[in-house]
Parts: sequence; structure tokens; C-alpha cells
Amino acid sequence: MAKTNRISAEISDSAIVSEIGQFIKHTRSQKNITQANLAEMAGLNRYTLSQIETGESITLSSLIQILRALDSLYVLKEFEVNDEISPLEYAKLKKKEKERVRTKETKNEKKEDLGW
Repeated sequence: MAKTNRISAEISDSAIVSEIGQFIKHTRSQKNITQANLAEMAGLNRYTLSQIETGESITLSSLIQILRALDSLYVLKEFEVNDEISPLEYAKLKKKEKERVRTKETKNEKKEDLGW
């Protein structure tokens, strides 16, 4: 897939499906794997794989099976959800931490000072 990544709202669903098929075909060719071999590795029918490579619709399960067989699951990395905290929430947490430390220090000072 020598084209730049242009998957966006500008292109149709069928064009995206076609690009997925092109990616699979290109990756398969680069790894010097036949359609029959890849279909067997993925647990799919060769005809199904052929249809996918020519832009026919694909199920998510089939896509995952093919990507796994091609050792290309890395393309799904974009779907990974990372829990990130906003800068404002981070500042609030730090403020609470400081307050807890101050409270502990104050309690410790009271215990040590017996007033003698």
C-alpha cells in the first residue's frame, strides 16, 4: 500500500474495504505466501480470501484471522485504549497528595510534642 493513509470521512466504506483488501494482498505478496496457503493458515476458504483481496466485504473475525496469519496484528494497535488523565485532574490529584502529607506531618508533630 504505497498510498498515503487517507482513510477518513472523505472516502466511502467500499473504498476502505478495497484498501483493506489491497493491504492484505500486498502483505501476503511481500511474505511470498499464496492465497491458498494464507487461507489455510487463517482457517478460511481460498475463494473467500480472493474475494477479500478484490474488495469484497469482510467480517471482523475473518480480518483478525488473516492479520494473525500474516503476523500483522500490529495494524490494530490504533484501537488500543489508553487511560490518560487530563492535566487538570493530574493537578487536583497532586494537590490532594500534598494535603495528605501535610495532615500526616501535623499529626506526627502533635504526638512528638508532649509539652513538657
